Amino acid sequence: MAKSVSPNAVSVILANPCPDSSSDFPEIIVQVLDLKATGNKYMFMASDGKMKVRALLQSTLASEVISGNIQNLGLIRVLDYTLNDIPTKNEKFLIVSKCDAVSPALEAEYKAEVNVEGSGTDMKPNQAMDVDVKTESAGIALKPKQEVMAKSAAQIVHDQRGNMAPAARMSMTRRVHPLASLNPYQGNWTIKVRVTGKGNMRTYRNARGEGCVFNVELTDEDGTQIQAMMFNDAAKKFFDTFQMGKVYFISKGTLKLANKQFKTVENDYEMTLNENSEVEEDNNEATFLPETKFSFTPIDELGPYVNGRELVDVIGVVQSVSPTMSITRKSNNETIPKRDIVIADETNKTVVVSLWNELATSFGQELLDMADKSPVVAMKSLKVGEFQGVSLSALSKSIVVVDPHMPEAKKLRFWYDSEGKDTSLAAIGPSLSNRNGARSMYSDRVSLSHITSNPSLGEDKPAYFSIKAYISAIKPDQAIWYRACKTCSKKVTEAVGSGYWCEWCQKNEDVCSLRYIMVVKISDASGEAFISVFNDQADKMIGCTADELNEIKLHDGEASYQKKIKEATWVPHLFRISVTTNEYNNEKRQRITARAVSPIDYATESKYLVEDLTKIKLSKNLLN
Repeated sequence: MAKSVSPNAVSVILANPCPDSSSDFPEIIVQVLDLKATGNKYMFMASDGKMKVRALLQSTLASEVISGNIQNLGLIRVLDYTLNDIPTKNEKFLIVSKCDAVSPALEAEYKAEVNVEGSGTDMKPNQAMDVDVKTESAGIALKPKQEVMAKSAAQIVHDQRGNMAPAARMSMTRRVHPLASLNPYQGNWTIKVRVTGKGNMRTYRNARGEGCVFNVELTDEDGTQIQAMMFNDAAKKFFDTFQMGKVYFISKGTLKLANKQFKTVENDYEMTLNENSEVEEDNNEATFLPETKFSFTPIDELGPYVNGRELVDVIGVVQSVSPTMSITRKSNNETIPKRDIVIADETNKTVVVSLWNELATSFGQELLDMADKSPVVAMKSLKVGEFQGVSLSALSKSIVVVDPHMPEAKKLRFWYDSEGKDTSLAAIGPSLSNRNGARSMYSDRVSLSHITSNPSLGEDKPAYFSIKAYISAIKPDQAIWYRACKTCSKKVTEAVGSGYWCEWCQKNEDVCSLRYIMVVKISDASGEAFISVFNDQADKMIGCTADELNEIKLHDGEASYQKKIKEATWVPHLFRISVTTNEYNNEKRQRITARAVSPIDYATESKYLVEDLTKIKLSKNLLN
């Protein structure tokens, strides 16, 4: 093949940022410089000897690089491309979506300052030139290419279309942009994408009235994903149109920066479609259910996500499945089905996952039928909440896959069969840190009197605070633990004959475990209050598990038991608490619950106190 470079190729590209394949523009052959991989794509500099432009080969062309067809210092014929602006750098960026390899690597970078022999005045501007592979001091010697006239990109595409079936030719009449090339500053564009995720239609109510919304996750042939939202009329128009696994041409949408707290795919932008947007199914593409991509978070690392807006994916072995329950929504008195499952992973932690609506009745029933086999489940897009520690809740967009075929599932199954089923598992408790690394024990710090003197705290929703206090008393007349199922940690009762019956798991076990549940009095310089404490927090306060404390009571006697309890009093702790109100005998009462307990880190505590004193001093100076 003749080795040729199109003169002024980069200038032609810059002058035609969004070329129409039907127009007649010169053939574009450029030299590839500085070729390097970036993920599954390749970056390079496109050069015509005079000018250069930063460029990217789409992932569909990666095989051409891997096979050696496209090489550094080689030549390529650009057949289809998109030219984007980079506003922050004031430069252009070329995305090559179709190209042909013209030549392997030349001996040197092609330069415009070359010796041209016999060109004369008869040489046409769009005529390509053969490259003589010897290198001279003046550059690469060229001679006119008289025998072959270069085809334009439009002619090449026209020839390709001539050999295609009518349906395929029709699909090529539209110019398709890769998702990676889109930005909010572009005008008209058309994308070809597959629906890889579809949410349910949801209703909402705000100051502007009521409405409905749903979203889809779209993936193009390069594997790039984007989330598209539709509201009200657009949602009603396109909800039945979008079907999982089908391919669509979409145009006349808008893009904006994605809200990182709500996005479910890796893309800096999100798309909005309105009632004027165009969505057309591509019937030439086969329909299939795409593979769901997961990014798993270990159970013991869920704490920092509590009450946040970021959704998580988890994988675990099913420990128990509850019967279906009916829950009535306070907002509209609608009754919806709910089912809770308990899963565990290699961190030796368990977490409760609440399934709602169809997930509770379909997947939930499937899990209940096979619960005795301890199946592995992978779940995508779950909300992390706080109920007796950490809990998970499925949303309308959540996906549940039973016994998935993936390496993580095989690894988890091997762990459970070899050691996990015989390991003592504990429920995950809340973390002391949030997602940005700040210590929650040192945020919203208040005194006890601030809570006890404000009886309205927690009336509408739980209020969260941090306090530093001493455990001044543990009520001596209370039962400080309960018998719990080793699988789900729910309360068990003595079974008829022997063993313990778990209503939750619907099974009888020979042994059970003990878990703390108690009320303790805490005090600080401003006052005192009673707080409810559960198992994980009580473990840290008492210094041993409930089973261990029971052993002390049975074998060492009541005196040793009381001594252990006494040792836990008048010890300072940091508490993360929630404050709610409940009604008892027609009287509203505050309920304070310990959500996290931590010993004093005196270095951090001192730093906090110094910062607090500095703030007080500054405020006084401002007042004066």
